[in-house]
Amino acid sequence: MGEWREISGGVTAARGYRAAGIKAGLKPSGLPDLALIVSDVDAIAAGVFTTSQVKAACVEYDRQLLQTKHIARAILCNAGQANAATGEQGMKDAQASAVAIAHELNITPDLVLLASTGVIGQRIKIDALTSALPQLVAELSETGSDAAARAIITTDLVTKSIALETNIGDRPVRIGGIAKGSGMIHPNMATMLAFVTCDAAVSPSLWQQMLTKAADKSFNSITVDGDTSTNDSLIALANGQSRTPAITEMGPEAENLTEMLTEVCQYLAKAIARDGEGATCLIEVRVTGAQNELAARQIAKTIAGSSLVKAAIFGRDPNWGRIAAAAGRAGVTFEQENLKIQLGDFLLFAQGQPLAFDKAAASAYLKQAAGYSFPEGFTATDNSNDLSGDRTKIAPQRLNNPVLIYVSVGNGPGTGKAWGCDLSYDYVKINAEYTT
Repeated sequence: MGEWREISGGVTAARGYRAAGIKAGLKPSGLPDLALIVSDVDAIAAGVFTTSQVKAACVEYDRQLLQTKHIARAILCNAGQANAATGEQGMKDAQASAVAIAHELNITPDLVLLASTGVIGQRIKIDALTSALPQLVAELSETGSDAAARAIITTDLVTKSIALETNIGDRPVRIGGIAKGSGMIHPNMATMLAFVTCDAAVSPSLWQQMLTKAADKSFNSITVDGDTSTNDSLIALANGQSRTPAITEMGPEAENLTEMLTEVCQYLAKAIARDGEGATCLIEVRVTGAQNELAARQIAKTIAGSSLVKAAIFGRDPNWGRIAAAAGRAGVTFEQENLKIQLGDFLLFAQGQPLAFDKAAASAYLKQAAGYSFPEGFTATDNSNDLSGDRTKIAPQRLNNPVLIYVSVGNGPGTGKAWGCDLSYDYVKINAEYTT
């Protein structure tokens, strides 16, 4: 683990960043729905986006921009409408929003990156968005991260934010992030948005390399429901305002920064998995003994994504057979005799044989991981296409108290982790009524 410490401030913890989040009238609920993150100077920009063949206009816009230009000043995010599968007009709306916010910030549109979240097939309410931009810019603040984090959520129960600090030479360097995501979450990016800011000076190619590596170990290792979204975006800015020497190649300083970036992304990824729609607990799967890291992560992701495993954990049923079945179908070769499965402190299966264990105690272990407790009379959905409501104030995420599943498949050097959540009745209710 690198040498860093947690600090407050989210995306505005790093030097030279401001953020804001306001109500622009984009969400039917009337909750905050428009966020802006701005670097005071040009920042190196990197991004990782959805692998879906159906991509939102903002994703296409950002990918095209980052192919030729690796500098940005602003990230504008709307919530309420995904602006995905909206055709030519959807792209025109995206471009218009970039032009409009660039005008307000007195920068060129090619320095603006975009993100959208909400219902697929719905265009941005562009008139409401552009009308709100003067207020959005006016509210930019060095303490605006929390407001921005609130403005990007949809069905999330809680906001997701983290900031870490390390030293390069004798000067502090900071990385902060905010994210949203609750459903349509699956490896190879999910219906999630994550924005990361850093005040180190990093070369464009190295910053993209760092971000891709961090994404593989974080956002590409979580799953809620097996569905990959049209809007997934992980955008990271590095503006050099720490005044530390530029990092242009791998070495101790680059490795420390990569580890800290990965830690930020993993925290946000776990927060998303813990906040899965209808979820009551976070699941962490740790796999060892595989031929390589990629194989280990593949097994871990398959187990974390298994509907049967997730349903069993929701029912507090220590059904190790479902874990074994998921590991076996992960597409990774291993000998069944080498398989070992452990749930928390309970060893359930080893050397190809089931073991005797205290089922009641194992079930109790699963029960202790249950998290959220809702107020009396609270309902899982309000039929408004925006389910966050006042639930952002309910219960901590308890990221340090997951259900732990340990799986060993041999003696190889490969290790990997994945995160998910249980599958509850409320997941079906929330998604059955999402647009009605």
